[in-house]
This record gives sequence, C-alpha cells and structure tokens, in this order.
Amino acid sequence: MNKNKRIITYDGEKITSKESEDREDRYLRRGEIWCFRVNRRSVIDANVNGNVARFINHACKPNCYSNIIDNKIWIIAGRNIMAGEELTYDYHTDGDKEIVCRCRPGCTNRL
Repeated sequence: MNKNKRIITYDGEKITSKESEDREDRYLRRGEIWCFRVNRRSVIDANVNGNVARFINHACKPNCYSNIIDNKIWIIAGRNIMAGEELTYDYHTDGDKEIVCRCRPGCTNRL
C-alpha cells in the first residue's frame, strides 16, 4: 500500500461530546478506547455500528495517521506498508492517561 493512500473510514454511531463522556468512562474502566473525537461537538463511537477500523491499534511510531476529510474520519497510510503488516496509528488521546501503552516492549507512554 502506498504512502498517503486512504485505507478505511472509522465508522460508528455519531454522538455529541457530552454523550460520549459517560461512554468513554465506561470503556476506560474496561481498558478500551472506542470513541474518536471529530471536533468539539461530535464523536464517533465505533463500539456501536463500527467497522473493522475500530480494531486498528495505537502505536507511538505508527505506519498510518488519521485525518478528517468531508466529515469522515479516514485512516491513511503514513508510509509504504507491506502486505500483511499490522496497521497502527497514534490515538492522540487526551484525559487522564490511564491505559498503559503496549505498542512495543518497554514503551512507557500512557493513553
């Protein structure tokens, strides 16, 4: 896959930022992140009607990045990606950083 190629949209239920607060707290208690902030008002909750993009893992040194294009969240190749290589992107989480990052052995970052 070539660099800068759009791979997949991050789909799910579109909710308000206020609605996402309770859901995000519930997901974090289980060690999960499903909500993707589109802007200050809108969030996509991939745990509800999401697609396989919700299973793309975080990495501190990812091979993809996310971008909002035409009001859709796209996961895009950040470099040339070999067939069979796991797709990853940086979640850029905000908040309390409660989840230990497991992107590679010895990573000390938190999500």
